Amino acid sequence: MPEMRFHVRWPDGRREACYSPSLVVKEFLAPGESYAVDDFVEKTRAALNIASERVREKYGFACSSALDQLARIEAAAKRQVPGGQVTVESFEP
Repeated sequence: MPEMRFHVRWPDGRREACYSPSLVVKEFLAPGESYAVDDFVEKTRAALNIASERVREKYGFACSSALDQLARIEAAAKRQVPGGQVTVESFEP
């Protein structure tokens, strides 16, 4: 199963390399695009849940790394100022 990283810049300027066990993130986010924090969280929640389920289908268990990444994204989002934008800087296979 191909995994990937997607690099983001949070509204507070912090950069983060995020993990996904599947390329499904490419269906929800685009490099160079910016998303309202809440929208970014919803898109990554959907993508990482799908990715985790793909792992479950293939290996018989959910991907804890995808779910851990989602928890880090949700925690980081809570620290951002309202109205901020998250920028997807790049994808890395």
